[in-house]
Amino acid sequence: MSATDRAYAFAKERILDGRFPGGELISEGDVAAGVSLSRTPVREAFLRLESEGLLRLYPKRGALVVPVSSAEVESVLETRMVVERFAFAKVIRARVDLHGAPEAAIARQEELAARGDAPGFVEADRAFHRVFVAAAGNPILLALHDSLRDRQARMGLAALARGTHRTEQILLEHRALVDAVAARDEEAAHRLVGEHLGATLALLRGAPVG
Repeated sequence: MSATDRAYAFAKERILDGRFPGGELISEGDVAAGVSLSRTPVREAFLRLESEGLLRLYPKRGALVVPVSSAEVESVLETRMVVERFAFAKVIRARVDLHGAPEAAIARQEELAARGDAPGFVEADRAFHRVFVAAAGNPILLALHDSLRDRQARMGLAALARGTHRTEQILLEHRALVDAVAARDEEAAHRLVGEHLGATLALLRGAPVG
């Protein structure tokens, strides 16, 4: 990795997992010290992160970690609702063989939950949903879903932090979705996707998410 790539990866990881929380002002020196680099590659990394909407730069002051707004939460989850309901319906109607991928994703989530690895759990949560979107066979919708990855990471961690038993609930909701698909019950899958994403929305609604 180049020096800029190292600085970029270091800062982005900490923004997405909440170690650099939304609303916090970070400096080039903070990141430079963390990766043992000069400030020049860090400055370039900050510009990349600003272009992705994760930082807002203030000359001579540092960079603000942009909080996830309530409007963004609503928009992301509405988009996921449309894409994922379509994907589940298509997988059920086409009787797509998922080769045990959803069950493997749930097992991975259980393992990460037992370790207390919240960032890993959130990524495995995304992988579970991606199985169905990929299986629907629409590459444009899959690319759209993948483009939400960073936002999903920040929102997922915030939802876990706000919901005391949200990890256990997610696992139960995922198993129910797998059962609905196995039973070819499109109506149940449609309802369960709405309830599942709606529970996350309810946790995040009404205030900026750090």
